[in-house]
Amino acid sequence: MRFSVIVTTYNRPDALQAVLRSLAVQVDKAFEVLVADDGSRDETALAIAEVARDFPVPLVHLWQEDDGFRAAAARNLAVAASRGDYLVFVDGDCVLPPDFVARHRALAEPGWFVAGNRVLLSQDFTAKVLQTPLVELHGDSRLSWLGRRFSGAINRWLPLCFVPGHGWRKRQPQRWQGARTCNLAMWRSDFDAINGFDEAFQGWGHEDADLAIRLLRAGVQRKDGRFATAVLHLWHRENDRSNLAENERRLAEILAADRRRAAVGIDTYDAERVSAAVIQKFGKISG
Repeated sequence: MRFSVIVTTYNRPDALQAVLRSLAVQVDKAFEVLVADDGSRDETALAIAEVARDFPVPLVHLWQEDDGFRAAAARNLAVAASRGDYLVFVDGDCVLPPDFVARHRALAEPGWFVAGNRVLLSQDFTAKVLQTPLVELHGDSRLSWLGRRFSGAINRWLPLCFVPGHGWRKRQPQRWQGARTCNLAMWRSDFDAINGFDEAFQGWGHEDADLAIRLLRAGVQRKDGRFATAVLHLWHRENDRSNLAENERRLAEILAADRRRAAVGIDTYDAERVSAAVIQKFGKISG
C-alpha cells in the first residue's frame, strides 16, 4: 500500500522546509510527497529544491496561479498527480514526528478515514524550531515536552503521548467536527468517489468539514487519530477570514442536503492540466 502525502503551502518557505525535512526522516519510507502550492513566489520553489537534493522518496512540486485562498483546488491538483492508494493531508506549517507515516499506516482501514490532531507552538518556540536541527527535536523526551507545556511553548502535551488500540478510536464514527486537513487521511478511492474537495470553498474555512461530511454520507466512517499522529503546528498570524461567512453558508447548505459529490472537484483535472502544473520533480520518480 503506497501512501501519498499532500503538503499544502503558500509563501512560507522556511516552514515548508521544516515540514519536508521531517518527511525526509520518516521511519516508513513507502510514500511520495506532493507539495500543493497555492501560488507561492519563486522562493518556495528554491526552498523545495534545496531540501530535495538528497530526498529519500519521490517529491513533486505543483503550482497554481495565485488567485486568492484556493487550498481546495491546490489539494485536488496534487491528488490528481498522486500515485498512492492512500492519501495523507498535512499543512505546510505542521512538522511531523518521525513515526507519523508509520502511525497512519497502522490506522489505515477500508471504510474509514482518520482525523488526527495537532499541538500548537508559541511564536517564540516556533522561531526556535525553525532554527533547530530536527534530529535534536525528534530526540527530545516526553518529559522535555512536558516542560515546554508548563513554560507555554506548546498549548497541549497529552496529544504527544501514544495510546495503543483501535476499538476506542471508533467511538464517534459519524463525527465530522474537528476533522482538519492539517492532519487527515483517507483512501484515494473514497476521495474519488465524492469528487474530492469542493472548490466552491474559497478563502479560509470549512472545506475540510465539507469533505468529511460528504465522506460520511458516502458510508466512510471516522476513526480517531489522536494519541498516535499528532503534528507540531508552527505559529502564524491568523489567516484572512473575510470569506468565512460565505463558507459557513455553504457548510450549512451541505448539512441540510444529502449531496455526496463536490460540484467542482477532482474530476476537472485531466493529464494535460496536471502536467502543466508540475514545477519540479525530485527523488526516485519513474515515468
